[in-house]
Amino acid sequence: MDRNAPPHDFQVGDVLRVSCPPAEARVTEVSRFYAAVEWPWDEIDPQSQFRWNGQRAFAVSADSPEWTTSLFKTDPEPWNLRVGDSCLVGIPETLVRITDIGRYDPPRDVGWLPRPHTLLGVVPADYPDEALSEDDVDTIYLDSAAPVTIELVSRS
Repeated sequence: MDRNAPPHDFQVGDVLRVSCPPAEARVTEVSRFYAAVEWPWDEIDPQSQFRWNGQRAFAVSADSPEWTTSLFKTDPEPWNLRVGDSCLVGIPETLVRITDIGRYDPPRDVGWLPRPHTLLGVVPADYPDEALSEDDVDTIYLDSAAPVTIELVSRS
């Protein structure tokens, strides 16, 4: 199933196989908590009410829930990055489970283009329901400029 499949094809509880080939990015900022990279795909939306800076931050602790549940990963890992470094950003093949689906008409203003019309909230497929919190959920934007591949593995 392609990332551009109609949004009604997905349901809460579906298990998906997702991946995104790595793209080169430059590290722009490093702090005690995060390493930020220039996002290689989406563009800044000049008409947005938000001021996205074209970057995405990654937690610099391997124990951080943000790192363990984030689909996108850096290579090398964020805790090994320094300002000015080049790294790769992508999604290694991963199984996830849909916990929520958001649909927006008109597409949602998030600060970048293309504006998303469908968002999938996902967690690792084996993530226990009883441990689930909003902070553990990552988002897949179905109409993102990132070349994410999504395949339906199973439906509950």
